[in-house]
Amino acid sequence: MERPAVVLLSGGLDSTTTTAIAKSEGFTPYALSFRYGQRHSVELEAAKAVARSLGVARHIIADIDLRVFGGSALTSDIDVPKRGSLDEAEDGGIPVTYVPARNTIFLSFALAYAEVVAAHDIFIGVTAVDYSGYPDCRPEYIEAYARMANLATREGVRGERALVIHTPLMRLSKAEIIRRGTSLGVDYSRTCSCYDPDERGRACGRCDTCLLRLKGFSEAGMVDPAPYQGS
Repeated sequence: MERPAVVLLSGGLDSTTTTAIAKSEGFTPYALSFRYGQRHSVELEAAKAVARSLGVARHIIADIDLRVFGGSALTSDIDVPKRGSLDEAEDGGIPVTYVPARNTIFLSFALAYAEVVAAHDIFIGVTAVDYSGYPDCRPEYIEAYARMANLATREGVRGERALVIHTPLMRLSKAEIIRRGTSLGVDYSRTCSCYDPDERGRACGRCDTCLLRLKGFSEAGMVDPAPYQGS
């Protein structure tokens, strides 16, 4: 019997690994991506390639425009910070690349989609280990959202099977995520994690997410197969 699950797929390393994990656990992934006014379309092309390579049941790209609010380097005319190393990152603050309420918005769409495809499971690739300090990646946030989701759905009101939000990467380092994905046959050359790639889709190598990704591959004893500018 099919076990449908909605998987949030951005086209980056974490969401791709999460999709592969969902498949390995016997779920049939229904991938959901967003054209939300982000700086570039490279990640959506990556999401399409990943969806094809992993054989998801269906891949939907939903259109929403968070540029009407702005407030982030990803949705307004604010420069993406570039650094020489992670040591240069500011401690304690929430980075300007944080998109206000993005995961709440994305999970709300995933919740609606789950009701339509009769899925009781949602997968999201958040992690609280090697990450940029976004408040909507923490386990307490996911737990609170899951409680709300089960108050807001048809089956939740009827007392039927509860919806579960899976966060298989939550306690994993970037290196552990990469090793897990590699063991599942993930082709990371298809993925794009960069906040500011060039017109050819090559990662900048200097934004926070690039630095975290490169650190992860180095600690995993591997070379990142994705293309980078200047290489």
